[in-house]
Order: sequence, then structure tokens, then C-alpha cells
Amino acid sequence: MRKALLGNGLEVGRIGLGCMGMSAFYTGAGTDEAGAIATIHRAIDLGVTLFDTAALYGFGMNETLVGRVLKSQRNQITLCTKGGMAGVQFDDGIKRVIDGSPEAIRRNCEDSLRRLQTDVIDLYYLHRWHKAVPIEESVGAMADLVRAGKVRAIGLSEVSAPTLRKAHAVHPIAAVQSEYSLWTRNAEIAVLDLCRELGTAYVAFSPVARGFLCGAPVDVSALPANDLRASMPRFLGDNHVANLKVQAAYNAIAADVGCTPAQLALAWLLHKAPHTIPIPGTTSVAHLQEDLAAADVKLSAEVMARLDATVNTHTIKGQRYAAQASSEVDTEAL
Repeated sequence: MRKALLGNGLEVGRIGLGCMGMSAFYTGAGTDEAGAIATIHRAIDLGVTLFDTAALYGFGMNETLVGRVLKSQRNQITLCTKGGMAGVQFDDGIKRVIDGSPEAIRRNCEDSLRRLQTDVIDLYYLHRWHKAVPIEESVGAMADLVRAGKVRAIGLSEVSAPTLRKAHAVHPIAAVQSEYSLWTRNAEIAVLDLCRELGTAYVAFSPVARGFLCGAPVDVSALPANDLRASMPRFLGDNHVANLKVQAAYNAIAADVGCTPAQLALAWLLHKAPHTIPIPGTTSVAHLQEDLAAADVKLSAEVMARLDATVNTHTIKGQRYAAQASSEVDTEAL
């Protein structure tokens, strides 16, 4: 596999593996551990070196799974996780809490190290900027973890360019992780360019638009309530109807290029910028192999222009997140 660089100079495979969906947020998550394990092992065989998880995913279940499977490969892979948003036990159950205080960050990191069965996290992200805490304070606590040898590099997730610049002044930011795909272009406002300026990698989650760019229409009526897409405006009502027309036009481009729709989405990202590292997620070995083959898809300038004209912020209808989730994201990362 071709390589890319994180901002600290660490070399990783050009496409990583997002592990979230193995344990949380999508239909069937957490029900096929054997498939998840097989997918991780096959990813290693095919040259994937960057594996991404978070304390939030399954309230620790995903880190536990990833840590157990990758323990024997620890020196061959780049292990990434996130803190500052995690499950907290209350009287009525575990709930998601955003807390960017130094105390929470230290606690989240220790919990992650234990679940991941490792002494050091290669790339540790602040999962969300807790707006009640100055970003400099949160990053300062993460920098302390680097100095303590518990973290090798620092990342941020879902932040705007001004927030990234403030954070980078405290400690070098090796990577920003946010959603980026043909149907979510917020990175192009300013963050993608600033990452290039600062030498920061841009790790793109949901690069196939939560399945929208995989070819088959999502059957929204069949989604359980715990599937994220069941509450996402782009998959609902008139927005979904309008977006399906865009999907049909997009699928036609994939047919013309001679690749699958998912491969086209990933190839588009790889052609956009050398500092962009997509992390598609799957529990299917077949889908994994399909995704990784996108690295060999060549797109002409004409095809890139056709894609940009077909799927963009004007042709896609609906906000990325519902109101509550939108309020938790830094402004330009919406």
C-alpha cells in the first residue's frame, strides 16, 4: 500500500480502518465480533497500519476489541483513539458526556490505555472541543500526556481552522479527524488548507458518506433507532428523496470509470490532497478489500470535475447532523 504521513512524521498506510461501526452506531454493530476480527486481521495482511477507535464507541467495547486483536501486532501498527467524550455511569445508566477538562482527559487516557492493552497511544485525539474549556487548556493536558510518554502525538476531531491554529500554538497537532467526502465539504472552507500549512494530516471519517456513496440506496424505513442515520436529516423525508436522485447520477459516473461507487468516493479523496487519509469502516472482509483497491483507481481531471459538479453542498439536501449533535461541533466543522 502507498504511504502517507501524520504530522509528527510517522508513516502510515494511505487508507486506514475506522473501527467504530464494529461496536456502535450502525445497524448490527456489536453483533458480529468474528467478522470484525477477521476484517482487522485481513486489513493488516493488506498493508493497513492506521487503526482508529475511541473511548466513546460502545462505551469502551470497541477499544477493548481493538486492543485484544491488535495486541500481537502492536509494533507494526499505528493505534489511534480519542478522549474528551466518553461514557459516564449515572444512576439511570451510562450516558455520553463531553468533558475537555484536564482531569477528564487524563482519566480517559488511562482508561483507554488499559482497554487497548498498551503502554502508549500513537495518536490521541480530543474527540470534541468542550466549549466550556479553552482549547489551549485541553491541549495542554494532552501535551502533558506526551511528555509522560503515554501518548506519541496529538490530534483534534471536528474543529474549525481558528481552533486548530490556537491548539497548534500550544503543541503540534499531528492530525485533524473530521468528516470529509463528496457530500460533506466543510473541510474545504479552511481546515484542509490550514492542515497543509501546518504539516497536519487530515484524517477523513465517513469517506463513503455513511453508505450513501456505496451504490445501493439506504432503506431508511428499516433502520433501527440506534442507527445514527435514522436521525440524520440527509436520510429523512424530502431530503432523502432528493439525494437519491444525486446518488443515481453518481453511480453512473462510477460505471463510466469502471469501479464501484465506494471505490470512486475513496479515490476522489485520495486525489484531492496527499495529506488526506480516509478511514472507511466495515465488518466485511469483502468490503474492506473493495475499499483498499480504491488506491489503484486513477481519476482524470475531467472525472474529478464531473464528480464535484454532481455531488456537492448545493446538490445534497439536508444538514449533516440533527440540532443537538450540530451544537456540539466547532462552527466550521458542521
